[in-house]
Amino acid sequence: MTGIRKVAVIGAGVMGSGIAAHVANAGVPVLLMDIVPEGAADRSALAKGAVAKMLKTEPASFMSPRAAKLVETLNVEDHLDRLSEVDWIIEVVIERLDAKQALYKRIDAVRRPGTAISSNTSTIPLDALVEGMPEAFRRDFLITHFFNPPRYMRLLEIVTGPQTDPALAQTVVDFADRKLGKSIVRCKDRPGFIANRLGIVWIQNAIAAADDLGVPVEEADAVMGRPFGIPKTGVFGLVDLVGLDLIPHTTKSLRAALPPEDAFHATYREMPVITKLIADGYTGRKGKGGFYRLNRKDGQKTKEAIDLKTGEYRPSAKADLPTLKEAKGPRAVLDLKGRVGDYAWTVMGPTLAYAAGLVGEASDEVAAIDEAMRLGYNWKWGPFELIDKIGGAYVAERLAKDGYAVPPILAGLNGQTFYRVENGRRQVLQAEGGYKDIVRPEGVLRLEDIKLSAKPLLKNGSASLWDIGDGVVCFEFTSQSNALDEPIMILLGKTIKLVKDKYKALVVYNEGSNFSVGANLGLALFAANIAAWGEIEKLVSVGQQTYGQLKYAPFPVVSAPAGMALGGGCEILLHSDAVQAHAETYIGLVEAGVGLVPAWGGCKEMLARWQASPKLPKGPMPAAAKVFETVSTATVAKSAEEARDLLFLRESDGITMNRDRLLADAKAKALSLVEGYEAPKPVTVTLPGPAGALAMRMAAEGFARRGIATKHDLVVAGELASVLSGGETDTLDVLDEDAILELERDSFMRLVRTEATLDRFESVIETGRPVRN
Repeated sequence: MTGIRKVAVIGAGVMGSGIAAHVANAGVPVLLMDIVPEGAADRSALAKGAVAKMLKTEPASFMSPRAAKLVETLNVEDHLDRLSEVDWIIEVVIERLDAKQALYKRIDAVRRPGTAISSNTSTIPLDALVEGMPEAFRRDFLITHFFNPPRYMRLLEIVTGPQTDPALAQTVVDFADRKLGKSIVRCKDRPGFIANRLGIVWIQNAIAAADDLGVPVEEADAVMGRPFGIPKTGVFGLVDLVGLDLIPHTTKSLRAALPPEDAFHATYREMPVITKLIADGYTGRKGKGGFYRLNRKDGQKTKEAIDLKTGEYRPSAKADLPTLKEAKGPRAVLDLKGRVGDYAWTVMGPTLAYAAGLVGEASDEVAAIDEAMRLGYNWKWGPFELIDKIGGAYVAERLAKDGYAVPPILAGLNGQTFYRVENGRRQVLQAEGGYKDIVRPEGVLRLEDIKLSAKPLLKNGSASLWDIGDGVVCFEFTSQSNALDEPIMILLGKTIKLVKDKYKALVVYNEGSNFSVGANLGLALFAANIAAWGEIEKLVSVGQQTYGQLKYAPFPVVSAPAGMALGGGCEILLHSDAVQAHAETYIGLVEAGVGLVPAWGGCKEMLARWQASPKLPKGPMPAAAKVFETVSTATVAKSAEEARDLLFLRESDGITMNRDRLLADAKAKALSLVEGYEAPKPVTVTLPGPAGALAMRMAAEGFARRGIATKHDLVVAGELASVLSGGETDTLDVLDEDAILELERDSFMRLVRTEATLDRFESVIETGRPVRN
């Protein structure tokens, strides 16, 4: 098998259709098949309906509508012979062994020899799945356990059997890694594999302990959330997100499959409140609600939470736990006296013990178990990383004191940690003793690894510069939320001078959750409140000058965003020679949402791109109108692919599916631009003048009449129209970059002095999102 050029997915339910969509996101054709519904006029209705639904739902399964065209919708009665066309067949049908094996016999009769076949099962052992199947089938078979939703969840658990062809399995792994963006965790053929087996134990512990200790669900989620590096949903919010009905199903399967002596059984308890919620249709966010719900009685939206004792809903109250706020780190939380500390230990103590017991059972690798929980449940730290933070001796001694069996790998730590740094390499403890280096897959370059053995070339409180080899340096934002401020601009200016003298190219990249959420509004609000208008104007000017220096530097600049790249974070992309974006990058000029206009060159760069684009008619108005539409509505691309449609990215810009490969890909792109590099030539744009400004303002007034724009939105739109039309001119105007930058700066300063804009600043700082006033 030389590669995977076409895929088939059998089973068009939520999971199967999501997998098919993500294969299409990778640009690979996929056949999506399901059964023929009884009495259906369209025999492929299930697959067609699944694609139609995915095109409407949020969050979107497809990265662009174009991807949906790569999914061919079929049925297993009429089209099973089409499996001979594909290189990988993924089975995602009902979790019944007899149904799967019956399907496998039909697949084997029509597939090409050497075609990879995998099951998405999370509960049935591989040995059972292939029992009675021919040797050639067993050689081509493996388990590929995706997590839902497949587009967004990076974890892929892989299980191979003793007869699985290693080369074929590696072909699937390479495709899933590079094309689907998955992080691969290899598991043993054990029930539940790693993430769900451990995750269900954690969930069961958390729910039972809240019931036993009388902890309200809001308090439980506060304790089980950020203090332990777990998303702020905590555990009850997470169950609502994934669906209450999935928990009993998975628990039932694990109870049936795991041996009686497994500690999993000790965590199990029937919860009548969950049974009743499911029976009443409260299956989580996909249903009427779950542990939390929105009560829309009398036209109001009131958030309510379930009382675990009574099973009745009550108004939800924010957890008020002063001791939790004061506790620094997970160890401090576990040491708290009273209900908070008791709850934290009752949940995490047995969970960490169970994780340690999985070494040698579900996986031989500590790092694999940590990776599975980080990616499958979005934990910031895996269980062994948490044990290191808490202290291995502390965990072992407290477990023994409470009567728990202490797993051998935990009992035998003898003062060691599971992870350490030795000679600039991160190492992990092995089950048999001793440490080994953590080795990244080929083609993966991580800044966190470079930092273990290097010091920054330049550094201040908001940014750092690192040598990443081969004459390329990496500029990293380190401010809170990677918000852009004056220290970043100052260090970027110093970086440009240094690279000009000593290096070949510059990459702008970081490993935060978001590339950058834009300018630091907190500092801007503080300056405005003390009427330090000169300081705000200085920051605008410094940003404009620095981004201009970046654009016209005598070396290639490649930006490599992931997550949100908003406002000023988007503008740095627009001023780069090239962008290598992670597929899940959300790009936009969102300044209008906080009552401003882009002022670091975003308007001028977008005008230049749209005027040069063959997508629009020629002339000054079409480009100005398009930029006005995008910027005035604070439009954000919901994927890197969509960012191309909006011209936040060029067609020549790259997209990386696997975030771990982003820095290496950006470095390679930068090096490819070095030979013969010439800085871009300055541009001029033709703007439509007063008539164009009037047309744009009239469009905004139309939104106001429909009730979807406020009075201040019209003020902002008016300033934006002024920038995009060329200001106070009498005719069509041809402006250079400096003239447009001046228009941006003047409009920005007028808007930042308004009370309505400052109110929006406060709202964004408080809630994290713009709120219309």
